[in-house]
Amino acid sequence: MESILVLAHTEADGTLAKAALEALAAALALGGELTVGLVGAAVQPAADQIAGCGAMRFLAVEGEAFAQPRYATDAAAAEALCRAAGAAIVIAPETSRWARALPGVALRLGGRVDTHATGIAATNGVPAVTRWFYRQRMEAVLTRSERPWIMLLDAGCVTPWAGVAGSAVVERLAAEAPATRTQVAGTRSPKADEQTIRPDAKLLFVAGAGWTKKQSDGAVHAGDAESLILGFLRASQASLGGSKSLVDLGGEGEAVLRFMTHLNQIGQTGSTPRHRKGLSTCCHGEEPHVVGWRFITERRAVNLDANCGWARGKADVVYVADAFEVMRHLNGLLSA
Repeated sequence: MESILVLAHTEADGTLAKAALEALAAALALGGELTVGLVGAAVQPAADQIAGCGAMRFLAVEGEAFAQPRYATDAAAAEALCRAAGAAIVIAPETSRWARALPGVALRLGGRVDTHATGIAATNGVPAVTRWFYRQRMEAVLTRSERPWIMLLDAGCVTPWAGVAGSAVVERLAAEAPATRTQVAGTRSPKADEQTIRPDAKLLFVAGAGWTKKQSDGAVHAGDAESLILGFLRASQASLGGSKSLVDLGGEGEAVLRFMTHLNQIGQTGSTPRHRKGLSTCCHGEEPHVVGWRFITERRAVNLDANCGWARGKADVVYVADAFEVMRHLNGLLSA
């Protein structure tokens, strides 16, 4: 098997996130000689965290200039690590940071890159990447002769490495940060109870356009829908998804859920989440859910129409009931 380099950037506390540990596990499964390359303000905690992984070398580009995600500095650090390692295969987690920088690094090195890999394996010593095309409808297995070959692994596809920590010897490279015109002034993020997208949540709650339509009394209750959904998300710490019809309502002058954006969209033209469980409410249609929910392990739905395309054969359990009443009851149970 060819030599392998795992690229990872550290988090704010200097450790590695789950996605990086998944990339490490995928690299170890290939069986080649392993080198780990780390980027961040201080990398020793990350190196110690995975000291027991069996890597031959730990390389690092370290410094405050490499703490923040920025194309110029990330690309320079990754290029230095790839050249120092001399590995034929480079595996990195599909984070926004690496997805932005590594395609350019592949060009600088004269190699190739494949993004959104969902599996990495080797047959008779030949590595191959598995990924989906055409909105998750077709699965392909790719091999390449060009080297270095950079692979970006999607999160949630591999069981993360969970070995023993220790004390690692890190070789720090003298990589000079290129001149940049951007300065990171700080980070703004919503409060914890206002965050609706939680990739690591065990439950995905999906709201459909039915929440904003006329209810049994002939009136629209968008305000009640907002309070019920937000109350459930805060109590359960679930992640929120939305159907395309719901997130598009804002441009049509219809009643909307104010916290719902296109970032929450899942399905045929949205994201394909990988939560353990999923609960769909007020959703209709078949194809968007087949595509968007195919990696959800347990799928349940709440719908007044037992014959809708989503309910028939696509959900493991269907509750034929009014979603407003179901969520009021659920919130009462959670609050108790």
